[in-house]
Amino acid sequence: MSSTARDIAGSFVAARQHAEALKGFPGEPPQNLEASYRVQDEAIALWPDDIAGWKIGRVPAHQVAELGAERLAGPIFKHLVWRAQPGAGIDFPVYENGFAAVEAEYVFRIGKDAPADKLSWTQDEAVQLIEAMHVGVETAGSPLATINDLGATVVVADFGNNHGLILGADIPDWRAKLEQGLTAETFIEGASVGKGGASAAADGPLDALVFLLEHLAKRGKPLKAGQFVSTGAVTGVHDIRVGQHSRVSFNGAGDILCSAVKAAPNGKGFV
Repeated sequence: MSSTARDIAGSFVAARQHAEALKGFPGEPPQNLEASYRVQDEAIALWPDDIAGWKIGRVPAHQVAELGAERLAGPIFKHLVWRAQPGAGIDFPVYENGFAAVEAEYVFRIGKDAPADKLSWTQDEAVQLIEAMHVGVETAGSPLATINDLGATVVVADFGNNHGLILGADIPDWRAKLEQGLTAETFIEGASVGKGGASAAADGPLDALVFLLEHLAKRGKPLKAGQFVSTGAVTGVHDIRVGQHSRVSFNGAGDILCSAVKAAPNGKGFV
């Protein structure tokens, strides 16, 4: 699989660097998540940027039993992290004729390195690593328009379908507010497209962080101080096209305004 994994990774990396859509999956899709993460690791090695953090996504319900996992992960790179300012919009790049979406997220900023040899975590242990919690928007994206239709193994292979993170305000006293419950709503072109939220209950952001800590430890990539963890879409995955605008409203923590613009070659800018 290693040579095939590198070939697949090379095709995705080249498409991203040239901002060109792929007509189909470049080869035989991985049949399991282990093979998918091998492709992802090859692509990380080829991509000319440092990892700023990780996104967490969901394995589609119909694949959970088959793949033996409920969540998946992908890297977020430094040049694709933007900091939102109150009232100011952020332009983010999307691959024309590829896939693009906005996802409302709650984002942890990690304050301590995770021990490299720790493979099992509890919520209470994971909380000790968190320096702050922010609101944010994951800008999901891939040169492959059908990436989500093809399932979790394909999503994982292409950086977890991530193409950036817009980091909003931090949430003061975040743990108490998470206990009370947080809510968000996403708008595209002024129309509401999804509502949701997060809490400290089971299956929320803290459980997502536990998953990621254990997952990355097994891959030999433990979380580092200063990295961000985008814990999962709370209002849904909302497709967006070049020229469209989105507003994500986080109850009590402000809005994030963003606009989709055509990605430029080199993977680091806009046309």
